[in-house]
Amino acid sequence: MRIRDHREDDTPEINLIPLIDVVLCLIIFFVVTTTFDARSVLKLQLPQANGTPAESQTKALSVLVNAEGRFFIDDREALRTDVESLKQTLVDVAGTDRTRPVLLRADGRTPHQSVVTALDALAQLGFSRVSIATAPPVQPAQAKAP
Repeated sequence: MRIRDHREDDTPEINLIPLIDVVLCLIIFFVVTTTFDARSVLKLQLPQANGTPAESQTKALSVLVNAEGRFFIDDREALRTDVESLKQTLVDVAGTDRTRPVLLRADGRTPHQSVVTALDALAQLGFSRVSIATAPPVQPAQAKAP
């Protein structure tokens, strides 16, 4: 004779650990593949000057020099800080178009040699439309008369 056990059968349950693994993998995937704005990474303090900005019909090639003297051409960084490395990066980004305007943005704390190196590389490659970016001078706050 068989005696039946009256215990409750195991109830089915949903295992959440694989679901959590998949969600974490998706979060990591989206974080890694998100594009970041290169300008938010570089904090430049442009030198100040009076003048009006020039209007251009074509998109200017952007050459950034940070405070440590490192070069960034559009969204690419030059591997080294010498003229040849900078020229190679310029050729890779700009191609053969030497009539394209160039906007040189150098931090106000940049060593002068880095700016001269950038201008030298641009001149050796034949870029003639080079502009240097500046910030407008800060106007002192006028005191209000009582």
